Formats: sequence, structure tokens, C-alpha cells
Amino acid sequence: MVHAWQGASPEPSTLPELEAPRYWTRRILREAMDQINERYPQVYLSAEQIARPPADTLVAACAESELLVLGSRAFSGFGGFLAGSVALATVAHVTRPVVLVRADETPASDGKPSARAPYREVVVGVDTARPCEDVLAFAFESAALRSAPLRVVLAWQQSISPGPGAKNTSAQDDAERELARVLGPWREKYPTVEVHELVANDHAAHLIKSATADAGLLVVGRRNRPARIGAHTGQVDHAVMHHVRCPVAIVPHE
Repeated sequence: MVHAWQGASPEPSTLPELEAPRYWTRRILREAMDQINERYPQVYLSAEQIARPPADTLVAACAESELLVLGSRAFSGFGGFLAGSVALATVAHVTRPVVLVRADETPASDGKPSARAPYREVVVGVDTARPCEDVLAFAFESAALRSAPLRVVLAWQQSISPGPGAKNTSAQDDAERELARVLGPWREKYPTVEVHELVANDHAAHLIKSATADAGLLVVGRRNRPARIGAHTGQVDHAVMHHVRCPVAIVPHE
């Protein structure tokens, strides 16, 4: 556990107005550790109080970790994770997966669990036009660890309308075949994972949001790419961070 606050001096002070922030930051961390130790006594837990800007601290901590988890007590206007400046800056710069969790949400069996598993299904959004091996690896492993179903979502959009009442069956069939090709090796590697495919002519963010209504976890990718204004999240990542209610795992990849 890491608690970072730029205004908390690491050195003791004789002035009450300067000592008070140190007391409250230590108390926040201590109470959180006590709660987790009581609920998960089998988990080894360590904690660190750092007097540095939160985003810089979290990025540095993530570089030395397998996974970074960020929580949000507040609500966005759309019911998803309230992604403030710290969360956005952290997600945009880390090189390891980040999971965003709302304070009132848990990936366990509350809500609507699977009929055959204690956890609700894992949903992963993919783009078959770009490499997504790291994203699929994270999604399949997450589903396997939970003994939960995996729903793979692929959105495609037609450039020319086929006309009123018509359906672009060729594009739909092509998208389904391409997704089946991409998933083939992963189905063989994880034969116990129950996989469902959702392919539709829709905007990616809208389709993913609909698919996660009863999900326990959403997995999406974030391309590591340079930008003139610095690192940033893509449109789909930004949308799901604000709109999706379940925990969201954002996996960086090339």
C-alpha cells in the first residue's frame, strides 16, 4: 500500500499546524492496513508513506510491481470511475497494468454472478487490426483465476451504409472470422475458460459499455505511443474509465 501526499513533510515539526497533516496521513494508512489485515490475514501486507506528488509516486511504484490498483471514493456523472488528474496521469504513463475500482464496486459475487462460477464474467475489448497479445493474456488469465466466463468484444464500423433495412453481412462475417482466428491459440492455451464472442457494427466504447452491464471485470488495452503533448489515454480507454461501473483493467502494450 502506498499513500502519497506532496504536502506531508516526512520530518517531524514542533508546530501543531505542520504536524497535523503528518498525523492524518499516517492515520489514513494505518486504518487501511488494519482493515485489510482483518479481512485478508493470509496476505502479506506492507505500506509506505511518501511525501511526493501522487502521480509521480504511483508511476514509480508501478514500475516495480506486477499490478497497480487505484480506487475512487467519488462518482463520475455517468456512474463510472471518477478519473481525476492523478488517475489520468498515472494511467497514461505507467508501463504495467492498472486496475481502477470504484469504492462501491467489487469483482466478487455480489450483483449477478455466473450460474457456474462464484465470479461474474470478465469482458475484454479487442482490436484485431492491432497487436493485442498482452491484453488477451491478461484477460484469459483473469478469467482462469476466477473460474469465470470470458466475453470477447469486437466492434467494427462500416464506411458506407448498405441502405435502409440492409445488413452488411460480409463485413460482419469477416470480423467474426478474424476474431475466431485471433482467439484460436488462446482457446487452446486456456481450454477451461468458457469464451463468448460479441461482434457488432457499433462504436467500441458503446459496445463495451453495454457488454459490461453485469461484468465483474473489464480488460482493455492502451497503446504505448509518443505524442506531441505527452503520453495520454485513447478515446476508448478514456470513455470506459468514466462510464463503466465494474473494475477496469487497462493493459499497456506496443
